[in-house]
Amino acid sequence: MLQPEHAAEAAQSAEKLNPGETIIGHVANSPIDHPLIHLPTIGGIDMSVTKHVLMLWIVAAVLLVVVSLAVRRYARQGTMIPRGSLMGLIEYVTVRVRDEIVEPAVGKRWLDTYTPLILLFFLFIVTSNAIGLIPIFDLLALLNHTVLHLPEDAFLTRLTHGGVTATGNFNVTAALATISFFAIIVAGVRAHGFFGHWKNMAPHGLPKPLLLILIPIEVMGMFVRPFALTMRLAANMTAGHVAVLAVLFMIFMMADSTRSALVGFGMAVVALPLSVGISVLEAVVVVPVQAFVFTLLTAVFIGMAIHAHH
Repeated sequence: MLQPEHAAEAAQSAEKLNPGETIIGHVANSPIDHPLIHLPTIGGIDMSVTKHVLMLWIVAAVLLVVVSLAVRRYARQGTMIPRGSLMGLIEYVTVRVRDEIVEPAVGKRWLDTYTPLILLFFLFIVTSNAIGLIPIFDLLALLNHTVLHLPEDAFLTRLTHGGVTATGNFNVTAALATISFFAIIVAGVRAHGFFGHWKNMAPHGLPKPLLLILIPIEVMGMFVRPFALTMRLAANMTAGHVAVLAVLFMIFMMADSTRSALVGFGMAVVALPLSVGISVLEAVVVVPVQAFVFTLLTAVFIGMAIHAHH
């Protein structure tokens, strides 16, 4: 049996904020025992709707509504010149992706074939990255903690569990990379035929001993490319959020370790501007750059399959 003073210390220790657990809870998917919508398991796969699944739906809905409304308004104008900032932005992004990413990689012959796929990649990733910076669910959690006090099994409480950046989930980026993987194979087959594509894995005319070494390396490269796409996007999007949260938690850790509110206030003077700077850097640089890198590499890999002789 614990003595009263030891029990009080244990309770106080349990109530202390755990930085690691809290940070992981803000970037990870919904816990398995707290999905948003419980669905049955099919083929050993839990089909329950989690936080990141919800974010995928939100991103898809935002893109569908915004792009559809802008394009419909553009079609009713009766002129080729876009009007309005939204349609102008969509045209700017489309032209930049087509002329600066797709055309240099695949060439003019295949430009119209692969621009829609690469453009969709870019719009989906940049929208997912941008929405992940909006702290709407953190505000809901604060509202629930201070005002509503809903039980743990309430839908709003479950909604506040987990991160909001879908592209920080390795399952999401792996799915995008899988699409890229098959797009590369399809591009090579369409350009050179089924057997021609696989023959292009190794340069023609090489001695057979070299082929025994080169072909396994090329086969490994086929799977390394989507793996690199998966890890790069998810890791970069997760790292930004972890950095911001880690800096903010320095305030509470310093105040707790020194048991001085003054030290915590002094740390806040340093940590808050630093966290704001990291957030701005992430919004201005990381969000568009990671979308650009993913789409650029996908376009380059498709171009390599098409122009294997180069």
